[in-house]
Amino acid sequence: MDEYFLWVRTVHPVSGSKLEDAVKYALNQEKYLRAFLNNGEVEISNNFAENAIRPFVIGRKNWLFSDTVKGAKSSAIVYSLIETAKANGVEPYAYLALVLTDMQYMGKPFSNEEFESLMPWSEEMKQSIVRRTKPTSSSDE
Repeated sequence: MDEYFLWVRTVHPVSGSKLEDAVKYALNQEKYLRAFLNNGEVEISNNFAENAIRPFVIGRKNWLFSDTVKGAKSSAIVYSLIETAKANGVEPYAYLALVLTDMQYMGKPFSNEEFESLMPWSEEMKQSIVRRTKPTSSSDE
């Protein structure tokens, strides 16, 4: 990589050319490429993130017609919860049904531990969803 970027710095393309655009792009992305190569956990593509926010972006167009700012904010929160549930392998409808049911029994204000227990990445939440959505067999009756 060091040799590549040393070489890129020696290229002096014609101003306004596509090559100039390519050289500028390469130099602007150097730190990100190095971060990717130095850390195996860094994704090379942001496709996962873009796909996760796509419904949110599409929904944003619908918020133009929200009657209030609070309504638009509520929609954004619901989209965020749904996409976070999906990203954590939790079925969104089951997650929202469980959270909205459980929240009414929690004290206010919520403690950090209570909020954490409601997050879709929480093992407690995942187990609760499995228990509530597990079909009962005829032998259980």
